[in-house]
Amino acid sequence: MSAPIENTFIRELEMKNGQILKIHQLEVGDVGCVVWDAALVLCKYLETADFDGGNSWRGLDVVDVGAGTGVLGVYAAVYGADVTVTDLPEFLPLMNLNINTNKHHITGTAVAQSLQWGEESLERTVDYVLMADCIYYEKSLGPLVETVCSLCSDKTVVLCCYEQRTTGNKPELERKFLELMLEAFDVEDIPLERQDSLFRSDDILIKRFQKKKSHTET
Repeated sequence: MSAPIENTFIRELEMKNGQILKIHQLEVGDVGCVVWDAALVLCKYLETADFDGGNSWRGLDVVDVGAGTGVLGVYAAVYGADVTVTDLPEFLPLMNLNINTNKHHITGTAVAQSLQWGEESLERTVDYVLMADCIYYEKSLGPLVETVCSLCSDKTVVLCCYEQRTTGNKPELERKFLELMLEAFDVEDIPLERQDSLFRSDDILIKRFQKKKSHTET
């Protein structure tokens, strides 16, 4: 990150349970330095009726992939999940800052860990994999899908949220990502009516992936 960790500005997020999260964002840096709209949409989906208002996260083993600020993982940890927020090593200070800033709200656990897609592994499968707006660079798509697969058993659910972008090569990146994921996963599109009534948009998609039976170990 090109900016010192102290050069941050805070975005406050009010949760359904009334608690206020304070998420530090960097004034200067890469795409992972701020809270993107897709991350907000997925955060708010975590506390919908699909998850008993957030209560069903308690005790689940969750990995936030490409976490950036760590907001998604912190959100799940507030509702009692045991979360590992992951990104490149240079994002560890920002993720740890946001975990520590909001630790008084966390009822599960949250730890930050480096995870370089396609190169490192957490060496375990988990209950949920969360990722928001991770489809940016063509060369990272294969390693991203490889990493997601390594975290998944036949019971793991992957929640992926991203904004559909029409500029440049973004539509092609989306197509390639889905093509790679569908080699190993079944997919369900989460309709708007199951998402948060305010934090949702026609051009921000939430997809639920689960491994195809033919791709799970016997």
